[in-house]
Amino acid sequence: MSSITFVGLGAIGLPMAQVLAKSGHQVVGVDPIEVARQRAAEAGISAVETITAAPLSPLVFVMVATGDQLNTLLDEAGADLAGQTWVLMSTIGPAAVKSAAGRLSTAGARIVDAPVTGGVVRAQTGELVIFAAGPDAVIDHVRGPLQALGTVRVVGAAPGDGQSIKVVNQHLCSVHIVAAAEALNLAATLGLEQTAVLDLVQHGAAGSWMLSDRGPRMLLGTDAPVTSTINIFVKDSGLVADAAAGSGADVPLLDLARRRYLDAVDLGLGRRDDSRVIETYASDRGATR
Repeated sequence: MSSITFVGLGAIGLPMAQVLAKSGHQVVGVDPIEVARQRAAEAGISAVETITAAPLSPLVFVMVATGDQLNTLLDEAGADLAGQTWVLMSTIGPAAVKSAAGRLSTAGARIVDAPVTGGVVRAQTGELVIFAAGPDAVIDHVRGPLQALGTVRVVGAAPGDGQSIKVVNQHLCSVHIVAAAEALNLAATLGLEQTAVLDLVQHGAAGSWMLSDRGPRMLLGTDAPVTSTINIFVKDSGLVADAAAGSGADVPLLDLARRRYLDAVDLGLGRRDDSRVIETYASDRGATR
């Protein structure tokens, strides 16, 4: 069993920390937000405000939201990280992870680029898919705790390889959520009962994981439970757009989906569940009446 500092106790980070603790690992959480630390304490995870306030651990798991937050964390951690292995599990894009990996390597740390997919539900059950990139020996060193969190898929040897796979993953997630919203809105405009349509189509050839997961919340209204926000998909679809632009890839479907998330922000839905992108279609209907 390992001693782990887990940085980032948000909607997906906290259940990941809980799964690690339940698996027998000694986990101390780090989050600058007091409410997040309080929730962690209620969930049985001891948490501190900064990484320098945490006991020194050989393993640091990072689940922050943005590259800027990761840079702030590295500033706080200092220049001597010899003997530590940092597992970067956030979705922040290849460029940000490569930059962070350079800083960590200079400070003496080993790095695994290991973004995850599966959302809050699979984080809670330890069934995430982890796109791990790094030297084989370093991945093997952290394989035990990673396997507690889900299925480890080794996708490359260099920092950024995991993020590149996650970019492709988030392209599909971004498009699939909007496609589900558009289809359920179409059902409504055809005069169909949306719940019945969802039940009929989600398990057939037209089904998707996002339709089955987000579809029910799309039908709950603005106050649907929040598991991943519109703002997260503004960020993630932006990472996809940046990566596509940098590589010369044509992503017209992604561009259309991203526009919907930005429209949702304009409607004041940025902190709402990402399923609320369906309300951009309701807005369209109102504009045409």
